[in-house]
Amino acid sequence: MTTDIWSWVHDTHRQLAESGQHRLADAIAEIVGHAVDGRNEQLDAVFPEALASARALGLPWVEVFLRHWRLQNLLNKRHQGEAAMSEAVSLLEFAHREETASCPQSVCAVQDFTICHANIDGPGYVPERLAVLEEALQRVEPARACFDCLSREYADTLEDDGRPADALTHLDRAETRITAAGERISLSFVHSRASALHRLGRHQDALDAYDTAERAHVAAGNRLDDDDRRKLASGRALQLAALGRTGPARELLPDAEEADRYPDIRHRWSAAVELLADAGEFDNDAALGARLASWAGELDAAGSHRPCLDLVLRAGRLALARGAREVALTLAGTGARKLGQLRSTAGVAEQVAALRAAAEALPRPELPVPVEELPQWLAEHRPDPETGADLLAAALARGERPDTVLVVNLAGALGALGHTRAVTELAWAQLELDPGHEYLTGMLGQLLIDAEDGEGVDRLATRLAAAGEPADGHWLRARWAAAQGRWAEVGEQCAAVLVHSPEALNTRRLAATAATRRGDHAEAQRLYEDLLAHALDPAEAGEDQAHRTVQEPDLWHLATAATANRDWAAVRAAGARIGIEFDTDSGPVDEEWQLIELRVPRANGTTTDLPALRTGPATARVLPVLGEDLDLNHGDVAVFSPAVLNDRPEPGSPDAADWHPVFEFLTLLDPAGYTTYWIDGGRPADEDWYALRDALRAAGYAVWVYSGDQYRIADPAGDENGLPGIYAALGVPPTGTAARADTLLTELTAHLPHPLAWPALAEAAGADPARHREIAETYQL
Repeated sequence: MTTDIWSWVHDTHRQLAESGQHRLADAIAEIVGHAVDGRNEQLDAVFPEALASARALGLPWVEVFLRHWRLQNLLNKRHQGEAAMSEAVSLLEFAHREETASCPQSVCAVQDFTICHANIDGPGYVPERLAVLEEALQRVEPARACFDCLSREYADTLEDDGRPADALTHLDRAETRITAAGERISLSFVHSRASALHRLGRHQDALDAYDTAERAHVAAGNRLDDDDRRKLASGRALQLAALGRTGPARELLPDAEEADRYPDIRHRWSAAVELLADAGEFDNDAALGARLASWAGELDAAGSHRPCLDLVLRAGRLALARGAREVALTLAGTGARKLGQLRSTAGVAEQVAALRAAAEALPRPELPVPVEELPQWLAEHRPDPETGADLLAAALARGERPDTVLVVNLAGALGALGHTRAVTELAWAQLELDPGHEYLTGMLGQLLIDAEDGEGVDRLATRLAAAGEPADGHWLRARWAAAQGRWAEVGEQCAAVLVHSPEALNTRRLAATAATRRGDHAEAQRLYEDLLAHALDPAEAGEDQAHRTVQEPDLWHLATAATANRDWAAVRAAGARIGIEFDTDSGPVDEEWQLIELRVPRANGTTTDLPALRTGPATARVLPVLGEDLDLNHGDVAVFSPAVLNDRPEPGSPDAADWHPVFEFLTLLDPAGYTTYWIDGGRPADEDWYALRDALRAAGYAVWVYSGDQYRIADPAGDENGLPGIYAALGVPPTGTAARADTLLTELTAHLPHPLAWPALAEAAGADPARHREIAETYQL
């Protein structure tokens, strides 16, 4: 198999674009960057549509490509294990069918399969990983990038088998074969080499390997991107810390917040931090413990059992060093649970047992007050959560039966320290002893939702229904469905709540939100109006009934839903209750209020903020001329959600003068019907450009410039600095035609020293686009 994957990607992208499949072509071009750079939201937005398009068009190679890169993100950036196993197995089977076996990306499914098993239990799956990798390596030439990837994976497997020296030998052989084939090893290759050297205690050699690899990468004409820099910094910091060079290690170590954002550096980051903390060069405090526990919780939820256990043991050692008894015991409990999910427990079972024994050997603290007064004392003195957890555990140890108040407080302390799963288990156990405790039940429900524990939600909701609290069960299911974005189910569950609790206001609010998310604005309006009918008048409600009154956001949401339904009387009525004074007493609201920005989704899953003129409580007219990656265009009137998405700067700050509120786009109300074409070329003198722009606008066209001062084009005269260029969008209204726009542009630009090109417009107008293509070639547009 010799097909070059990136040549295939380039050719496929071109073919899809030429056939009009622009969104799929864009997805192929963008998905690798989303996957590798950890742009998870963009990836999740692009992938489903792209995969469906590939299947609909009968493009199995494209399907393999898309699914592989999504798996790379799930496995390497989100560190999924069992959560990704079914997809890893499915892709491996799909990639080895007759119609996909020759795809240059098919062999990468083997890598995905082995990484997934490594995340679940690397040492436990060594034989299977080695077998499938050996077979794949025999089918791949050393000149292919896949050989580099699979060789690294093979070395990592040998490390998991406790054979770092063999891993290093394998990497040396692989590098020799890659070099002999006329290729260079990847920058990622050095991380596998450094890992093997680290396990062998050859830390300076690992540092030297990093230096050599970086120099070779740069010498080959490559630039280090942010991902490269993060990984290299974390790797070097670990080796420096292992050498006792704590100062340079601390300086290189990425900030903790960066490790929060990028999970793929956490294993090296936490290993370096443990060494630095042992040397007194990093604060081993409750905040560090909470961070590591939170990360372990993410691995736990993703089914990455071995990495989770490794991190739990590291966090446990640090907790012991802090004297945090209850946290260390909690981590030991998590470790024991993880052991039951591993194939191989050799070496780690002993570490879990040692952690528990050492934690139990730590002394319990003396209580500052009698047990019954401890919750009040903690509320008044607010010790750090680890101290609070130890005090509460000591108080609970004195009683024969756990007191629910103490358990709830302990759950709060451990929850603040990142031990969500342990807190959930604690709450379940106490609920068996105190099944009617309302606060405990509510706390457990929220914990289950936060932990994305659907089985637990179902179990608790069923329990509530059986206990004669069906409304509470339906309300829990509604909140869970909302957290998962299942808006139809939210509406069904809220309707069930209202059958049992017809006066519920928050239920109507959530149901209205769900209707809005489904695009059912008529239902949203009905629910908000129903809410107003069941709410109390604020002037008549007492303090204990404030939660039963209409809130101002309710009125804004009602005005928004009514706007989407063109119920202008309802818009004006809601606005009057808020205190809005309209220019007219009836009819559509179309006024000039203020400049705002609309946050609108792009086709590739990202969002952009568009300048717009607010024309009413929930409407705005779009100002720029836009491309096909957005579903809006110049002059369109959009409905937006009432919540402001950005904070107002402090008065007098540098950003205050240019600040505009940003609102989320909901739906298109009135399309203006503009069609966009692009103009490119040499920038005219200012007076010529303004005259051209004003003439186009006077003729009914819209113009929006996208290029800035940095945009330059080639100079046919040979000046290497080029010429200032202009790249602008022309909006043709529905009352105009491409032919008239082409004629007008031709007349208005005939005198310019450097011509402008608009090939798509010329083609749409039926004119000969050859002149425009020649301009584009001459000026390298």
